[in-house]
Amino acid sequence: MVGRRLLVVEPYRLDGQTRDRLVTTGRTFVAVDTVGAGEGEYVLIVQGSSARLTPETKNLPVDTVVIGIVDSVHIDQRCVYAQQSESQE
Repeated sequence: MVGRRLLVVEPYRLDGQTRDRLVTTGRTFVAVDTVGAGEGEYVLIVQGSSARLTPETKNLPVDTVVIGIVDSVHIDQRCVYAQQSESQE
């Protein structure tokens, strides 16, 4: 896997009580980054045999792959996460 960037990713879930924010699951995975994600970004991952279905990973022994960067998450017409652009920081 020479030349592949690996990221430690931590899954999030919707807060079951308030349903107004995302909270960590407390688990972590090592994932192959196929999209150039940066530190602190929310990403979409796939695991298992689906992780080997991308052109970049089809011949690699991988189990978790980053396949997208999340811009925002909306639940019941409410935004529970929105990526901040550099101009907003």
